Amino acid sequence: MAINATSRKPLKGNDRSHALNTHKRARKLNLQVHTLEDGTKVRLTAREKRTLRKEEKNA
Repeated sequence: MAINATSRKPLKGNDRSHALNTHKRARKLNLQVHTLEDGTKVRLTAREKRTLRKEEKNA
């Protein structure tokens, strides 16, 4: 089981139709499972995973 390593929450707002009807919706996060060098699995957003990959590349 992967550990949640992010503190981000879904964005909430309204869906609007052409007739301007509204209903609540949540834009969910793009969570990915990433395995760290020590073998632990964590759930990160795709943006955080990309940032980690860039930092590893530059190090």
